[in-house]
Amino acid sequence: MSIQWFPGHMTAAKKKLEEALQINDLVIEVLDARIPGASTNPMIESIRNQRQRPHLKVLNKADLADDTTTQEWIKFFNQQPKTLCIAISAKQSAEVKRIIPACVKIAPHRGTPIKPLRMLIMGVPNVGKSTIVNTLKNKKIAKTGNEPAITKSLQRIELNNQMILTDSPGMMWPKIDNETDGLLLAASHTIGINAYDEIETALFLYDIIKETYPALLMQKYKLETPLPRDEFFLAAVAKQRGFKIKGGEFDIHKAAVTILSDYRQGLLGKISLESPATRLKSRPKK
Repeated sequence: MSIQWFPGHMTAAKKKLEEALQINDLVIEVLDARIPGASTNPMIESIRNQRQRPHLKVLNKADLADDTTTQEWIKFFNQQPKTLCIAISAKQSAEVKRIIPACVKIAPHRGTPIKPLRMLIMGVPNVGKSTIVNTLKNKKIAKTGNEPAITKSLQRIELNNQMILTDSPGMMWPKIDNETDGLLLAASHTIGINAYDEIETALFLYDIIKETYPALLMQKYKLETPLPRDEFFLAAVAKQRGFKIKGGEFDIHKAAVTILSDYRQGLLGKISLESPATRLKSRPKK
């Protein structure tokens, strides 16, 4: 299943982002700590490189990700040119506040009333960017919610007389070449629900977790080894939860939605769906 999702407002937003980067000193890219590779937008990287701006990668939702794998990602990104990486949970204001010192570190020549530090914050939809913006400003100025693509336009925010932040819409890229990336983004609720099949996405998610964190599945859904395959897993979850449709059959669609929700909320445990090593293996062959 090839997943594609590029709402119309993103085309106009891309042009405005290119213009905004002309007057900004650095890019803050917010990623999902569970899928840092898949949530890295190649379009953002292209725009940033054109202007040769330094880059702060923020792995948000680190409270939902595997700590060991997150450290691997931090090391991986910190080896890239003009890049600094930190991991946070936007639910913790103290962790969000670490973003500003990190920005000062990579752009030490800015940050005075005469030369304010100008930061452009970007990222894929529903990655927690607006929550971060509100925390940095200590005021609710950006719309937040549990659905992708809530922010529609750029917004200039004066954090103080030395720092200016420009918020931007969650941005996808026109064509997702790697099919696995599309499924990772869908499972992690970055892509609009109408663009993917929930059963197929839940089974994809199950296959990864079954290989890497089988004990979490066994504990959450009261399963035993060997773990069931494919739709038999969905049926097992439906049975355990009492999900049935008319006629007494198990409701595997409701089970799929439940599995996706459990993962997204962190109810299964701390899970990373990719590491730098698995990312390298999953790249499409050229």
